[in-house]
Amino acid sequence: MTTQAAALGVANAGFAWAKVNLTLHVTGQRSDGYHLLDSLVVRAGVGDRIAVSPSDQLELFIDGPYGGAAPHDDRNLVVRAARLLDAGAGRGARLHLTKNLPAAAGIGGGSADAATALRLLSAHWGLPVPEDVARLGADVPVCLHDTPQRMEGIGERLTPAPKLPPCWLVLINPNKSAATPEVFSRLESRANAPMPKELPAFTSAPAFAAWLATQRNDLEAPAIQVVPEVAECLGSLQDALLARMSGSGATCFGLYETEALAQRAVTRIATAQPGWWVTAAPMLG
Repeated sequence: MTTQAAALGVANAGFAWAKVNLTLHVTGQRSDGYHLLDSLVVRAGVGDRIAVSPSDQLELFIDGPYGGAAPHDDRNLVVRAARLLDAGAGRGARLHLTKNLPAAAGIGGGSADAATALRLLSAHWGLPVPEDVARLGADVPVCLHDTPQRMEGIGERLTPAPKLPPCWLVLINPNKSAATPEVFSRLESRANAPMPKELPAFTSAPAFAAWLATQRNDLEAPAIQVVPEVAECLGSLQDALLARMSGSGATCFGLYETEALAQRAVTRIATAQPGWWVTAAPMLG
């Protein structure tokens, strides 16, 4: 949607795709407390939706299955993203956020919302996306990319990943939040090995899953201490090529070769655990 169309009152809308850490190696900690990471990040074809339309003032409306817990003020990264882009000029826009993803779930919901809001408002206001988006959160830079990325440092160093084979992801959250500071506080080692310097090419989903199995999410074990249901989520993905937690939790993913296998797993898990959030989505890029 062009800026001109937005100015005529046509809503400019987009999806804030879920971010999934297929690997997450904690490789160190800076003197300011920030942890150093090495992570293979992909986007899954499920997410929140944001629409932008003209308004004389900055407004945020929120609905959706998980909208009730989302703040409407500057605590919301969408509002903070708008203010960063506006840079005090007082521009207006009506933002409509539909929250489909659980919050504090390790799949970058708020960061993806901020990144999508930046892209939409950039077109709406005719402004470039600023370079310092990491000040909104360490995951915001990677969420500006829909293709797989290797994320290093505190999230600021991004490298396009090799082309990955088509895969489907089953995402599960027990509707429990895992507080990132508490998960990191239980991490025994903060100086672990990174991924290999060069990531290999993969010809199939099984080969990709086999390589991923040699890598890690260093936050998985401490997250299970905080939210024991994470272990149950992982156990429910026994038919996946690979099961692992994303980010600092509590969302887990299962890697599947086809949509049919992923949807079958969703039906089985949703029947056994009706209180969980569970969905299937293609791996983007």
